[in-house]
Amino acid sequence: MTHTDPFLALSTRTGRFSYGSPRAAAFSADGTRLLFLRSTGPQDPVDRLWLLDLTTRQETMVADPVALAPQRTGALADLPAPERRLRERLRLWAPGIGSFAATADLSTAVFTLDGRLFRTDTTHGTTTELPTAAPAFDPRPDATGQRVAYVAEGALHLTPAPALHPGGPLSPRDGATWGMAEFAAAEELGRTRGHWWSPDGSAVLATRVDESALPLRHFADPAHPELAPESFAYPQAGGPNADVQLWVLGLDGHRVRLHWDATAFPYLTAAGWEGNGEILLTVADRLQQNVLLLTADPVTGRTAELSRTTDEFWVDDVPGTPARLDDGRLLTAADTPDGRARGVALDGRILSTERIQVRRVVGRLRGRLLVEANEEEPADQHVYLLDPDGGAPERLTAGAGVHSATAGGETLLLTSADADGIRRRIHFRGEEFPLADHAEPLPYRVVPQLARVTELGLPTAVVYPRGHLAGQRLPVLLDVYGGPGAQAVAAEPRRWQHRQWWADQGFAVVTTDNRGTPFVSPGFTRAIFRRFSRVALDDQVAALRALGERHPDLDLDRVGVRGWSYGGYFAAMAVLRRPDVFHAASAGAPPTDFRLYDTAYTERYLGLPQDNPEGYRADCLVEDAPALSRPLLLIHGLADDNVHPSHTLRLSQALTRAGRPHSLLALPGVSHLTPNGTHEQLAALELDFLRGALT
Repeated sequence: MTHTDPFLALSTRTGRFSYGSPRAAAFSADGTRLLFLRSTGPQDPVDRLWLLDLTTRQETMVADPVALAPQRTGALADLPAPERRLRERLRLWAPGIGSFAATADLSTAVFTLDGRLFRTDTTHGTTTELPTAAPAFDPRPDATGQRVAYVAEGALHLTPAPALHPGGPLSPRDGATWGMAEFAAAEELGRTRGHWWSPDGSAVLATRVDESALPLRHFADPAHPELAPESFAYPQAGGPNADVQLWVLGLDGHRVRLHWDATAFPYLTAAGWEGNGEILLTVADRLQQNVLLLTADPVTGRTAELSRTTDEFWVDDVPGTPARLDDGRLLTAADTPDGRARGVALDGRILSTERIQVRRVVGRLRGRLLVEANEEEPADQHVYLLDPDGGAPERLTAGAGVHSATAGGETLLLTSADADGIRRRIHFRGEEFPLADHAEPLPYRVVPQLARVTELGLPTAVVYPRGHLAGQRLPVLLDVYGGPGAQAVAAEPRRWQHRQWWADQGFAVVTTDNRGTPFVSPGFTRAIFRRFSRVALDDQVAALRALGERHPDLDLDRVGVRGWSYGGYFAAMAVLRRPDVFHAASAGAPPTDFRLYDTAYTERYLGLPQDNPEGYRADCLVEDAPALSRPLLLIHGLADDNVHPSHTLRLSQALTRAGRPHSLLALPGVSHLTPNGTHEQLAALELDFLRGALT
């Protein structure tokens, strides 16, 4: 796909400036080796597997998909359906090695390419293809690296197969799917895997997923009518969820199911071994107001409750919790006593302070907890050490930006992203050195004008065209997300590149995080409880007006809005319900009726449709169709398995029946991710639409 615009063409060639950047970094247990994925340069999309020996600082490519599978290197269309869907859940769209799993010492790594299973000896850089029963998915090595578990055709297999299962899967043939994360877990609950080796390699802990009660979603490609539609089970709000069980499958034939009250706690959010004699698992109730950490006996299957986290709204996820430390103490998420911050508690004692919002528990380092958090400015993120025995948090990073961490043993990898770019520094045995990044340098140095506005302290940003002169009035483009779980106003430089491009087309680009978005305070996030639309719309309008007073060059008589997914929902809602404020909208992949969206996301915030019918009805846009009086462009990929294209098509149908003109752009074969230059092509089309509507 080619573009005449130089920036859009460069963005396409460089994978939105991500090709050549290291990702998926993992340390060995002793912190002396690092495995990661990276392509060879800024215009090479194919991710290879690399090993960095920290003692010698020698970096080696240990697996090259171009050499292993020269005809097919992981393009999304070539992947088995489970792998393709997992990449959608993980938001991965570059070809090559999507993910890998390795032994604790990183001596052995395994991965798949187009369903073929490979094992790499990282010490010698040799890779061997392993036999599989069918196209393989999500391989995991045992502790020795000699045996690999993988999923094929919905069953859990081992290679080499154990004596008791010489020609068949380790899991029973009972019509269920084994060893995979179901849609709700992978898309909404943070669990993307479904099987775990025991430390001694004698058994595999595996999920058993029965989706027979779920409705099917179908996807047809109208550009290829000769192809049969693709279908998959989808948990629709208010309807049944998948029946998820956990089983211990012994290589000796012994099988036992882990027992908990799955009716009251249907969501399995995490699982794993804590030694050969114990399994830990985390489960949540349907509305995610109660989260339990359970211990399980792998021999009997009996479970016992270790901790319970409760919230009258919903339990905000803090990745890395709940967990048990090596000394037996329990780490859970908890609000600070004044309710101003989300933090962590150890055996019920708050470790963090109201000064910081804990976002993620990374792990352990030098006997303390390594966490990512922010202070007063939610656009920034820093890395801290928390002392389990008390004491003030120690901040390891400095300066505005988004700082993150990975650790292993006593080694630390710090990634710092700010207006000057992205830097990765390894701290090893008292020395510091970079992890090489071969990505295209960012073309723009963008310093958005940040402000907290209104009495609510809404985080906002304004980006002007380069060379803008005071006194030149500009149409406003609200580039919005606005939904729970995602932050738009953050000091991460890549996300501002396209906003600067939009500004250079003649707009003042405004971005606001309304209530319901994370990392300001628990109360700020929970303001959307049982109703999405009202708070988001009120806050965005109030922020626009406040920014108009601060920035006289913002022409609030010409306001366009664009967004994708929840941002697309907001964009369509804006012109339908507030045409006095918003004068044109480009709405991409909008979930126009949350009664048709998935259980785990929607019910967390809106409750069950049966219990909150008014809230669901108020958040549905279809009935607003007769009110459209402003230009509206609807965009949707017809292969979108996250927000099904029926959301947009039903709104378009209602608009047509009401006689309301609008534009509809349907994209055959395009998913929610808009890969392979589609994002840039859409930007050019949106620009033509918005210019015509606002000038």
